[in-house]
Amino acid sequence: MQLSKLIARIASVVYLSASLGAFFSTDYYRKIAEDLFSNSALTYVTGFITVIIGFLIVTYHNTWPKSWIVLITILGWLAMVKGICLIAFPQFVRTLSERMLTDSSAKIFSYAALCLGLLFAYFGFVSPVPRGKSSPPISGG
Repeated sequence: MQLSKLIARIASVVYLSASLGAFFSTDYYRKIAEDLFSNSALTYVTGFITVIIGFLIVTYHNTWPKSWIVLITILGWLAMVKGICLIAFPQFVRTLSERMLTDSSAKIFSYAALCLGLLFAYFGFVSPVPRGKSSPPISGG
């Protein structure tokens, strides 16, 4: 299986799960965000894990073709930047997060996550990888 499709499949499951959770358990998701930032160690570990995931994607999938595959690379870079911000600037991320916890922003997050989940599901499970623009092999070596 090609790396692009694998990452797209993983991202689709994560985004679709998050969107369903946000649609049906808005208060629970609000509590998760509050708990995350009230526990400094949890915020730090979350940032570390996010940096690692982003770094792995960027290291093994840093390609910029003119196809959907570039979305995987962008996802990796965004994850890495988010993780760095969680580690280095947790108060800044907390402030942004608090602004996003309004009801209208929560609905926007739900729909955005649903759209991203469906997009990655299509590319990961349905569409073929464009010819001549396949992702690098998983071995990375």
